[in-house]
Amino acid sequence: MSSDTKAATSYEEGLKGASEKVAEFHEDKNLLKRVQHWLHQTPSAVPLIVLVVALIVFGLLSENFFKAGTLSTILQQIAIVGILGCAQTIVVLTAGIDLSVGAIAVFSSVLMGQMSFRYGVPPTLAVAIGLALGTAMGAFNGFLIARMKLPPFIVTLGTWQILLASNFIFSANETIRSQDVRDQAPILQFWGGSVNPGGVKVLYAVFLMIALVAIMSYVLRNTAWGRHVYATGDDPDAAELAGVPTKKVLIQVYALAGLFCAIAGWVMIGRFGSVSPTASTGQLGNIQSITAVVIGGISLFGGRGSIVGMFFGALIVGVFEMGLRLVGTDPQWTFFLIGALIIFAVAVDQWIRKVSG
Repeated sequence: MSSDTKAATSYEEGLKGASEKVAEFHEDKNLLKRVQHWLHQTPSAVPLIVLVVALIVFGLLSENFFKAGTLSTILQQIAIVGILGCAQTIVVLTAGIDLSVGAIAVFSSVLMGQMSFRYGVPPTLAVAIGLALGTAMGAFNGFLIARMKLPPFIVTLGTWQILLASNFIFSANETIRSQDVRDQAPILQFWGGSVNPGGVKVLYAVFLMIALVAIMSYVLRNTAWGRHVYATGDDPDAAELAGVPTKKVLIQVYALAGLFCAIAGWVMIGRFGSVSPTASTGQLGNIQSITAVVIGGISLFGGRGSIVGMFFGALIVGVFEMGLRLVGTDPQWTFFLIGALIIFAVAVDQWIRKVSG
């Protein structure tokens, strides 16, 4: 005991006069490093900058571009893609991908229409059933991916074709006319209604899209569930060790994506008037939503990005399409520029990830 006390005393005595500083590491951060850090912390910055530049360029090239009617038309055109983009965003944040979003949207709209007209279900109840079945389709994707450990690309590629085929079989390739929908089931066309402040037409669907983006932005940034989504996409093994129920989160994410797709299907009826199994959204909706997500700065490797960035990405596509049309450019330039933007967005994401690592 006495020897221990003596050793401790000697140890304390030995520290007298010693430096109290701990090891410090300094890293010189030049301007480029600071920009890279800011971009990493603000994923929606790049698409916002691209959007502002596009607005300025097309505003200079066409005097009609900044008219209220033109900007309102752009928002109307991206309403469906923006809602599908909400679905795609939460899936991509988990490092997944959903190729079936367009098919779920179209099949849900057909289910709502056929329930009302073929089976005599009250239209409001038919809408509720369509939303529930859309959610179930998404949950089925999530079950196969989370529980059966199947790759998201393969699962959703398969269900995309299954749902499109079921859509044509169930509807017998029958289109319900716009006039019939308006007379017998106007609730199906609700989101095609509009307000006209100052003579400018703004669809209810635009307000719905903005509301969904705002709600999901809050949920992903400020709730435990939102943090679980990011953690599952960033490193699922580490997230599971930390207590995150990753399988449950995945199923919930795909189910919520299915609900958003069904809502987009309801909006489609309002936007186009009729209920058609051949709507182009079924074939192109997945590509359009992935385009908005990628241009919006959301990493296809998961765990990084924001739903506001997706909204900017959808706006960029809408601005390019409208701007090029106003200046009389060949429409093929739209695809050319959007393709270049996709490659640019992925290159920027890789650059930021390399720096942040």
